[in-house]
Amino acid sequence: MNFEELRDFLNEKADIYNNSEFIQDDPIQIPHRFSLKQDIEIAGFLAATISWGNRKAIIKSAEKMLDIMGNSPYDFVKNYSENDLKSIEGKSIHRTFNGEDFVYFIKQFNRIYSENESLENLFIIKGSETNFYHAIERFRTEFLNVEKHRSHKHISSPYKNSSSKRIIMFLRWMVRNDNRGVDFGIWENIDSKHLSIPLDVHTGNISRKLGLILRTQNDWKTVLELDEIIRKFDDQDPAKYDFALFGLGVTKELF
Repeated sequence: MNFEELRDFLNEKADIYNNSEFIQDDPIQIPHRFSLKQDIEIAGFLAATISWGNRKAIIKSAEKMLDIMGNSPYDFVKNYSENDLKSIEGKSIHRTFNGEDFVYFIKQFNRIYSENESLENLFIIKGSETNFYHAIERFRTEFLNVEKHRSHKHISSPYKNSSSKRIIMFLRWMVRNDNRGVDFGIWENIDSKHLSIPLDVHTGNISRKLGLILRTQNDWKTVLELDEIIRKFDDQDPAKYDFALFGLGVTKELF
């Protein structure tokens, strides 16, 4: 396919999969259970953080965290007791994300929300920045805020050449606002043009199959390589092509 054909093909696939039916089998269903902005942010961030492996297992593990928080994430992180935290510490949550990690995140949310109305404040794009490379690192510095802890591994760093797939996915959820009912668009001070594709094994393989990228690693350098081409397709909403790549991966249309 030439440039125009590939762009039209991906636009068509993005349009097909960017609808409310997408929600029912995706971890994004977790924050969709809430209407309060802070509940959406916390539930979304936790669901995105554990988004590796089988999607059904991810959703089940996220539901476990919601149950622990009484299905009121913001109220819980603002008003938990020490006994609440002690009861969580030994629990199994999702693969290597355990009760100790969950407690650590709860404490960080408590501190962040005592100083900020929204997590958006920690991801603001500055100056001439065109993507979230520096913003994610600023967020990591602010959110982690303590000496080395085992939970740090659950928030990846683009400065260490990670694709930061889970944070990039969370950012898509919060920032994009196209009135299609999937992404929330509740962050009004960050423009969708700065978003990237959440790059993992599946989106990476589809992108290579289509000739969008050449690099074999799924790292930050490859995120930038993919950015370069998808922003030529749509420089105002490049992350919409995540739906196209996801759909092509599910249907195995290219294989």
